[in-house]
Amino acid sequence: MEPHMMGKHDQSQRGDEAASATAAQIHAANVAPGDTGACPPRPEGSVYMGHFSAPPLEVVRVAAIGLGQFRGLPQMKLLAHIPHCEVVAVCDTFADATKELADYLEQATGKRPVEYHTDPAAYVRMLDEQRPDAVFVNTPWETHAQTAIEVMEHGAHALVEVPLATTLADLWRVVDAAERTQKHCMMLENVNYGREELLFLNMVRQGLIGELLHGEAAYLHDLRQQMLSAERGCGSWRTYHYAARNGNLYPTHGLGPVAQYMSIGRGEDTFDRLVSFGSPALGRAAYAKRHFPADHPWNQLEFRCADINTSLIRTKAGRTLLVQWDETTPSPYDRRNLIRGTEGTLAGYPLRVAGEKLSPAPDAAASTAHTEGWREWLQGEEAERELYARYEHPLYKRLGQAAQEHAGRKAMDFILLWRIIECLHRGDPLDQNVYEGALWSAVAPLSEKSVHEGGMPQDFPDFTRGDWKTTPPLPIVP
Repeated sequence: MEPHMMGKHDQSQRGDEAASATAAQIHAANVAPGDTGACPPRPEGSVYMGHFSAPPLEVVRVAAIGLGQFRGLPQMKLLAHIPHCEVVAVCDTFADATKELADYLEQATGKRPVEYHTDPAAYVRMLDEQRPDAVFVNTPWETHAQTAIEVMEHGAHALVEVPLATTLADLWRVVDAAERTQKHCMMLENVNYGREELLFLNMVRQGLIGELLHGEAAYLHDLRQQMLSAERGCGSWRTYHYAARNGNLYPTHGLGPVAQYMSIGRGEDTFDRLVSFGSPALGRAAYAKRHFPADHPWNQLEFRCADINTSLIRTKAGRTLLVQWDETTPSPYDRRNLIRGTEGTLAGYPLRVAGEKLSPAPDAAASTAHTEGWREWLQGEEAERELYARYEHPLYKRLGQAAQEHAGRKAMDFILLWRIIECLHRGDPLDQNVYEGALWSAVAPLSEKSVHEGGMPQDFPDFTRGDWKTTPPLPIVP
């Protein structure tokens, strides 16, 4: 996600009454995540989906549930420019949203999707009547799990916005549904397709920073203005989560790429334990007091969630990851994006590198490079151009120009969507499996439990039931 963009946050235009749970309901669902280390046996007839390939589809028939102005609508519009894809149906509780998308797709492709918008459950009728191959779920967080499960049970692949679910119980339900139905369930972590993130992945896979030791990930993005969408839009449902929960509510944008660098859950390593602490919760209440009348619903809420959450993860191999989250304080946008190894470090915001195996700059005498490589930080426009010239990920080389033309600052979204359709068309495994979505999303409920217990360590569930050791690392996709 690019700086100063809402991006994934207005995931549905559903109204408060139609789609949003109350703060009390969300709190009741999240305060008791249960035995965090539990690993129930795989139900009979279910199969491990770590490297699952579905039969190829000549044309991927796509549907969408939830058409928010900042996520669902622009996302589905991009699909008009991706081959082997047809949007056959769209659903939202607001008719103007479905009409806007249907009008656009009809003009762009000559085919108009069927619109569903009469009630919040219209998507079930859409699944029954249209039988799409794949469905994008762009609804409020608390509805992701159940909607994804229904999608898979109707015979479609589920493509779910961040997070995959908000509780450990729901994450297990999603994993079990994917294994039972043998359908893809991919969390749409778009940041993994950012240019810098792809660059780092390629460099790490080439062994340029040695054995990996430590990563840092963050999502620091002042989103208080979303509260102004109190009647329709993201603020109408997301605000209740700040009142109901206390932890890292949105960990995966920074965490997903770093987890891929480390091949977490894919043969080499996986998450082991987490500890988490939160700052005082002050900013949301102050913002509500400044911008809303005293009798407004936002001024009747008690905002429990810390303005800043800091969590530390230890992996099975003993590596460490620092994960921070802050959507409340006025601060520069930052995802941190740092990976450190025995022979170098790659860091973002701004892009900087140091390493003993990295090729020296062309004019070593004029740089800080030693003859055996870049030992000191290299940063700035010239160094950045040199890095991309030498280590650009082949996927970005192939799709970057088209992504910029069609999506601009949302280029990562275009590449994400292209890869999904490409994999379904070819019958290849998707780049992110259901277990990765569950593991990355589990940081939220585990951080909530740790904060509630004064920072006590929490064990990660093994959603793969031990099979992560057999899953190959994500390849460098050409």
